[in-house]
Amino acid sequence: MLRKLYDWTMGLAQSPYALWALFFVAFIESSVFPIPPDVIMIPMIIARPSRAFLIAAICLVGSVLGGFFGYYIGAVLFDSIGLPVLEFYGKDAYFDEFSARYNEWGAWAVLIAGVTPFPYKVITILSGATSLNLTVFAIASVIARGLRFFIVAALLWKFGEPIRDFIEKRLGLMFTLFVLLLLSGFVAVKFL
Repeated sequence: MLRKLYDWTMGLAQSPYALWALFFVAFIESSVFPIPPDVIMIPMIIARPSRAFLIAAICLVGSVLGGFFGYYIGAVLFDSIGLPVLEFYGKDAYFDEFSARYNEWGAWAVLIAGVTPFPYKVITILSGATSLNLTVFAIASVIARGLRFFIVAALLWKFGEPIRDFIEKRLGLMFTLFVLLLLSGFVAVKFL
């Protein structure tokens, strides 16, 4: 099954719709979707290393625009959409306490969540719900998501073929590490 999923993703990377799919996943991941765009971005770069920085740029634009949508959810749709998302991540009970201090450290929260496995969508929604300065939010989002996507792109561009061989020979291990990294982000949310 993993091989079929990997082959499908590699095939998507070659399709004419690959960049649109990446943009869409990056957009929705920043506001509501639990799976990070790396799942599509990494195989796309491995399949076409010459487009690594274009792929990272599209992922960045989609993610930051999706972050603005998450901010909108927090600011305007908090009760109907934002609160259920926070409940899903177990953060609803801490909202009042958290929002009192959030704006003081909000830029750092956006930077940290934008680079780490911490679910970025939680921060985008909280930023809107607590009315974090939109300019601060935008700058921190561009820096954080840019670092995340362009560092991965640069590493894959530089070391692409050996990394591709490594991943293809150890697909089960790579999937397990990805799941552990994803789960660590959810665990981090529970303890913050």
